[in-house]
Amino acid sequence: MAQVADDTLTWTPGEDVNSIAVIVHHLSGNMLSRWTDFLTSDGEKSWRKRDEEFEDQLHSRDEIMAHWEKGWTCLFQTLASLTDEDMARIVLIRAEPHTVEMAIIRQLAHYSYHVGQLVLLARIIQGSQWHSLSIPKGGSASFNREKMG
Repeated sequence: MAQVADDTLTWTPGEDVNSIAVIVHHLSGNMLSRWTDFLTSDGEKSWRKRDEEFEDQLHSRDEIMAHWEKGWTCLFQTLASLTDEDMARIVLIRAEPHTVEMAIIRQLAHYSYHVGQLVLLARIIQGSQWHSLSIPKGGSASFNREKMG
């Protein structure tokens, strides 16, 4: 997201495609719902308004980044609070039982899917100005020489 201009955070490449802002809003809503009172209440909170997460509600970089940080902070604080014994406990997500371990895996798969969408949108927006987040296309040999001598 740091690579794209503020006015492109709400851009979509087509109808029924989510913008960076909408994806961030959804991720944050999901994280807050899933990780608030994680061990003691269903991961789909009654106060969550999932459908509204897909409406164009965040308009500034500050709003988008605040939602981004709030969601990830909730996730990381909850993960840090878990003990080894908690991993076998059962939690509910939409009334479906999961071990804590499986709930974590489920959510991380969901988040990686959406983070991939964010990266793809940012890459499309930036075009030739995109700076690779890993090894640039055509740069494997150079990277390997640098790392492995």
